[in-house]
Amino acid sequence: MIRFIIWIAFIASVASIISGFVLKTHEWSEKLIGFGTVGLFIIVIPLFSYYRWKDRDVKDYMLTKENIDKMKENHDL
Repeated sequence: MIRFIIWIAFIASVASIISGFVLKTHEWSEKLIGFGTVGLFIIVIPLFSYYRWKDRDVKDYMLTKENIDKMKENHDL
């Protein structure tokens, strides 16, 4: 469900940006570009980040002593 929402928001944002560039003479063209950009950076990117990272453990990506030792062991192979 969240994947569908992300796609719809992404398509709406990109469509807003493209229509803003196409309708250069219209008084709303700059606002369409702005709303599309804000939609991408305020709505789409945080939702996408949450969707991709929701089931992962942050400790696996932190540089701790144990992870550094694992990297050294794997590098020696």
